[in-house]
Amino acid sequence: MEHKYNSRFSWELLRDEAVRTAQKEPFLSNLLETLIIKQPDFPHALSALLANQCLFVHENTDMGAVISEALDKDGHVITEHAVCDLMAIVEKDPATDDLLEPFLFYKGFLSLELYRIAHWLWQDGQRYLACYIQSRVSQLFGVDIHPAARIGKGIFIDHATGLVVGETAVIEDNVSILHGVTLGGTGKETGKRHPTICRDCLLGANATVLGDITVGEGSVIGAGSVVLHSIPPHSLAAGVPAVNKGNILISEPSNCMDQIFSDYIT
Repeated sequence: MEHKYNSRFSWELLRDEAVRTAQKEPFLSNLLETLIIKQPDFPHALSALLANQCLFVHENTDMGAVISEALDKDGHVITEHAVCDLMAIVEKDPATDDLLEPFLFYKGFLSLELYRIAHWLWQDGQRYLACYIQSRVSQLFGVDIHPAARIGKGIFIDHATGLVVGETAVIEDNVSILHGVTLGGTGKETGKRHPTICRDCLLGANATVLGDITVGEGSVIGAGSVVLHSIPPHSLAAGVPAVNKGNILISEPSNCMDQIFSDYIT
């Protein structure tokens, strides 16, 4: 199913927001000129953002070229996913009024798009470079996503601090994740050892999901829960350890972001 956010994005709108902000806040005008206003399109702006805003250009002049290469060779996929991620923030976060603020400053978005570059490098066989990006993102944003993890599009990572995503984790499209979430393993096992989070799920703050288990489509994991077993589709799981509290009344809880359990279950 084609993701709904993609059709609502406008590069011209993002650029116009940057122009207006540069006029209103001249201290930021050079930054906005460099990252957005002088760029010809969204892929170039994304490349400039990830290289400059995240300090890679200042520490290693080759990183800008690395990011550009990834976007050149796999740009359609990375750019499409980035657009969907950005629009997911705009549509789901009540604190967001425009495209510009999350594009420039939301570390959930920045860390996720840098993961996408690292994932491309990992698949291309440049694993140490991928791990370098992973390490720097962890240092900068407090977000640790292994570059081998597989993550879909339209992902909203709210606040992002403390997020950990293991090597064999899978996150499908249109998943919303609060801060402090861990998608981890349970020991020293090899192979597929991290969770699969199916589409349209909502993972509450500080939820921990461990092992090769599946959180079914459209499910909710309550804040602070520890999930050790697979959760059926359209279910609410909460507690330590988490148990199934019932069926969910709405099809896509990741969109409504509602944390009040009584609104969900039958």
